[in-house]
Amino acid sequence: MDIRETSPEQLLQFLQQHHEKPFRAKQLHDWLWKKNVTSFEEMINIPKNLQEKLQENFSFLQTKIEKEVVSADKTIKILFHLFDGEQIEGVLIPSQGRVTACVSSQVGCALKCSFCATGMLGFTRQLRFWEIIDQYVLMNRRAVEAFGIPISNIVFMGMGEPLLNYDNVFKAIEILTSPNGNGLSPSRITLSTVGITAGIKKLADDGFKANLAVSLHTADNSKRSQLIPVNQTNTIQELQEALRYYVEKTNQRITIEYVLLQHINDSLEDAEKLCRFCKAFPVKINIIEYNATDTHFRPSTPEKKAAFVAHLESKNLIVNVRQSRGKDIAAACGQLAIPLRVIERSV
Repeated sequence: MDIRETSPEQLLQFLQQHHEKPFRAKQLHDWLWKKNVTSFEEMINIPKNLQEKLQENFSFLQTKIEKEVVSADKTIKILFHLFDGEQIEGVLIPSQGRVTACVSSQVGCALKCSFCATGMLGFTRQLRFWEIIDQYVLMNRRAVEAFGIPISNIVFMGMGEPLLNYDNVFKAIEILTSPNGNGLSPSRITLSTVGITAGIKKLADDGFKANLAVSLHTADNSKRSQLIPVNQTNTIQELQEALRYYVEKTNQRITIEYVLLQHINDSLEDAEKLCRFCKAFPVKINIIEYNATDTHFRPSTPEKKAAFVAHLESKNLIVNVRQSRGKDIAAACGQLAIPLRVIERSV
């Protein structure tokens, strides 16, 4: 068993069985979750005989950086090799004195969203909470090496649907934000979901402190079911109700993510439907350009985009138009897929 899978109670029981002082549990916790070591030998204040006992009874299952490529805009896409041979991708995005890490929550994805390369992979398995934290730890080191500053923001927008791996994602965020863990501010973390209504309500009930973003992409129920098949069981109306419930319980503004697709969801009628959807709760809207995958979709024209945004703003909605980063190395939204699809660049 990986030692990070043990509960504090199990670890304390192990120490008692081996006649060790209880304070060793706090030392071990700090090595695991504050200093993020990956071997018992690194625990320099743990006696050698206890290190050996730990090594005999527990393991460290390693997550490693297998490969990375750098975009012309300095975005870094990273291929992680997991302990069982599976692979996932993450992205480091530098901008204006900060670095955002895009992390994955699953190996692959089961949702098959029609414009997303990750959805074409299918689903392999859930990531364990410590594998999610491993991504942050490894990318944080690379951020310091590459940009001279640590990661400032984390977004769960990589491979997988976070709310279909609820327990591991929630626990990872708890550790990342705990003063006894990595000590990050919850306001610096964003969980992005396509709209798993039961998971959104559970976040509200569990006192979720980080930010919530919803990949909506259309407020037309029929269109959304074609673009995002899970909408067939998590309809627009049910999603709106879940988000209203979330805001009432958390008092937090939601981010709506909307990829503009030519002749699909970029008309003024589509914009008006989005306005009506967003009237139910406080939101900000991120308009995202479509990043090419192996599909028939095309990005909306600049004229259509401008008209769409103007309509939203005329209804006093907060709108941000996001520019994609790392498109030349297939690191932009919707492009993460194995094998690592890149234009080769040296790191």
